[in-house]
Amino acid sequence: MTAALQLARALIRRPSITPDDHGCQALVAERLAPRGFGCEHFDANGVANLWALRALDRPGPTLVFAGHTDVVPPGPLERWTSDPFEPVERDGRLYGRGAADMKTSVAAFVVAIEEALDAGLLRRGRIAVLLTSDEEGPGVDGTVRVVEQLMARGEPLDYCIVGEPTSERRLGDTIKNGRRGSLSGRLVVHGVQGHVAYPQLARNALHELAPALAELVAVEWDRGDADFPPTSWQMSNLHAGTGAGNVIPGEAVLDFNFRFSPASPVETLQRRFTERLDAHGLRYTIDWAQPAQPFRCPAGELSRALADAVRAETGAQPRCSTSGGTSDGRFLARVCPQVIEFGPVNESIHRIDESVGLDEIEPLKNIYRRTITALLGE
Repeated sequence: MTAALQLARALIRRPSITPDDHGCQALVAERLAPRGFGCEHFDANGVANLWALRALDRPGPTLVFAGHTDVVPPGPLERWTSDPFEPVERDGRLYGRGAADMKTSVAAFVVAIEEALDAGLLRRGRIAVLLTSDEEGPGVDGTVRVVEQLMARGEPLDYCIVGEPTSERRLGDTIKNGRRGSLSGRLVVHGVQGHVAYPQLARNALHELAPALAELVAVEWDRGDADFPPTSWQMSNLHAGTGAGNVIPGEAVLDFNFRFSPASPVETLQRRFTERLDAHGLRYTIDWAQPAQPFRCPAGELSRALADAVRAETGAQPRCSTSGGTSDGRFLARVCPQVIEFGPVNESIHRIDESVGLDEIEPLKNIYRRTITALLGE
């Protein structure tokens, strides 16, 4: 059993349902500390955060590997073929909650760092690991807290690789060079409840909302750009009525989300949204959630080193993409100019019987090691 597979299995065996790290970060720290890493813990409100840093022989850039040790709940245990927190190998795959998202990546980059250091391949700069147990949760006490500490210290970060599962069909076919922003809100339209037989005495909140919804669905918010698809607006939940068939709803509650490109700032989206509501004369209130800002990584040393490593290890030519949900890369982009996400195939993430191909683990570790060596070697 390879070192990366062994560590992945050990991490999966810890039921670290967000925000409980369940000892995963302590396991990583125990491996890194003997190799000269200073390990700091920035825990907050039940969230575990690890920052491990080692300086090399000569001045140079700082490379960070970032990830999360928390996982989503497994769901109904009876639907799993095997215990989600007991790693099982079958049919060429490693099964367990977190196998793809993202304990295999954590294991791969930890072992890649160990191998590169033990072989004397790293000569200049600094190498660091940042782990949180609040990526799958609200994301308010995790990576962002560590980033705030680094910013307060004036810590210079040059490159960051986030081990998110980015590959789509085969390892290495896709890297994420950015992510769209996310802006959620809850709209409450206020009408007047009444009897369906006497509509003149009521004001139907659904009827008043419907024309505005039809217009919002058809809006072109922007056209995106070369890196980002156009901004999209989606309704996720709509609630109204008392459950009775003879009552006009006096209130309609709509949950919605923007996935937005840098072409549309948050303030612009909010203004354009409310302008359409006002144009229909709605009486309403809106609660906006804290937005996740978009980020993008320009082509540079990190993207070239990672792409070269992917080609050398797998023969694949990775394409850049900003698709998918948000990630902790949005926080790291505040303090690091080059942030890239790369990891295994993401087909099974958050599903029942989550798994990763056994044949992905060593190549993934090797890609990370090649990238480290290219950036911090001679």
